[in-house]
Amino acid sequence: MLSDIQIARQANLKPITEIARDLGLSNDDIEQYGKYKAKIEPKLTKSNSKLILVTATNPTPYGEGKTTTSIGLADALKLAGKNVCLALREPSLGPVFGIKGGAAGGGYSQIAPMEDLNLHFTGDFHAITSANNLISAIIDNSLYQDNPLDMQEILWKRCMDMNDRALRNITIGQGSKFDGIERKDGFNITAASEIMAILCLATDLSDLKQRIANITVALNSKKEPVYVRDLKCEDAVTILLKDAIKPNLFQTLQNTPCLVHGGPFANIAHGCNSIIATKTALNLADYVVTEAGFGSELGAEKFIDIKCRVADVNPDAVVLVSTIRSIKYNGGADKESITKPNEQALKSGIANLGGHIRNLKEQFKLNVVVALNKFSFDTDDEIAYVRWYCDSLGVKVAVCENFAKGGAGASELATHILDELNNPVKPNFTYEMSDDIKTKIEKIATKIYAAGEVVFEDSALKMLNEIKSQALDTLPVCIAKTQYSFSDDAKLLGRPEGFKFVVKDLEIRTGAGFIVAICGKIMLMPGLSPIPGALNMSIDTQTGIISGLA
Repeated sequence: MLSDIQIARQANLKPITEIARDLGLSNDDIEQYGKYKAKIEPKLTKSNSKLILVTATNPTPYGEGKTTTSIGLADALKLAGKNVCLALREPSLGPVFGIKGGAAGGGYSQIAPMEDLNLHFTGDFHAITSANNLISAIIDNSLYQDNPLDMQEILWKRCMDMNDRALRNITIGQGSKFDGIERKDGFNITAASEIMAILCLATDLSDLKQRIANITVALNSKKEPVYVRDLKCEDAVTILLKDAIKPNLFQTLQNTPCLVHGGPFANIAHGCNSIIATKTALNLADYVVTEAGFGSELGAEKFIDIKCRVADVNPDAVVLVSTIRSIKYNGGADKESITKPNEQALKSGIANLGGHIRNLKEQFKLNVVVALNKFSFDTDDEIAYVRWYCDSLGVKVAVCENFAKGGAGASELATHILDELNNPVKPNFTYEMSDDIKTKIEKIATKIYAAGEVVFEDSALKMLNEIKSQALDTLPVCIAKTQYSFSDDAKLLGRPEGFKFVVKDLEIRTGAGFIVAICGKIMLMPGLSPIPGALNMSIDTQTGIISGLA
């Protein structure tokens, strides 16, 4: 089979103006960025369209194909004659040049041109990075100019869209007295920046500016918060984002429209594309397929408990993506045996799938269909076992082959989802907004993760008191933890229960409007692997053709 990039280059893409017309948009409604991508004006009026959320079991080093499934489902719905639009996140350069690769789907279920998407796209990430770092520059200039705001503890960090562990903890302002005030600082990856979360949760430019103004950047000598509005740079920061707030129009290889906008990670941020893109898609199409990052205990929980509340939207059905390979991985199969029949690993690892199903059905009260991405080494007996197991939990399974066959390979999934959409539901939230932050964290950890005990370290306990003193207990919670396990320990595979869940620290995000709970060994600035993807890429300097971009 051809590589992803070879398949993408052979696709018969339509000019983006034609894709816009399929959504009822005229040339005046779009701002073209070349032939195949465009910005569009947000359209946020209330609609009766159906929203389909795609989530997954805990990811493995092999990949489960969640975005590929989202794209395949949308193409399958289009083949069934439905008016459909995707709403997805933008890729970060960190994973592109790191270990995970791009975020354009795979095989014959891709959005394209994939090089455009994975490399800079329409510049949204650069705008977010610049906006974040403008705040940092204003903070350090204020410190240099005799610190009129009495800032004593700087909470705001710089960011960049790259994996670079050496920037996690740095010292700035070294040199002469003209080189700034020396202090400790650090970088987060752009996907973890509060500006990214704000862009994805804002409803319009005015709301964006207000959220930026509300960002807490420091504490003064009285331990009182200092906000961006105190720095008086909220307008300048908003100016940098005036184009980035507009959704990006793209297409699949089968010419299905796709709005691609925002890109927070789900393990260190809230993991959903922008509210503006999702609601615009709902305004333009009858069926909208969107996704939440990583496993359902992270992405889907934050989609429901944070995004649904802010956006006033509800998923009408949920697709839970898994693979035989990931089930066996969660049952203890090693790299050498992962593609071979292993009944013991399959039966042991199926509990991971069951945990995600039960959360979605019993905790969140949602309509669920399992999408089982099929590989050539999967046996009929293995697939039959997964079907039997899911049937015992009252959930249908669709075997998906859209990686090799495009939308036609997801027709069974489309059929099951259309059936589920006939049973309207509203999600059940994990916690009440009136709960305090400690209670919210404990409810997520015990109800969703199945923890037996939640332990708050001293830094977290100190921040709980700070949150109370600032009357911020009514904010939702965004858990930052490993994506590889229900727990805060990446090595606890399957469906662990009764474990100790450790909250190391809390971060106040008054602009985004949530509290981040940092749990386990999680870093807001990832590092590169021993052999990062960047080392396997090449470019033909005569033609400009790129190779090795997964």
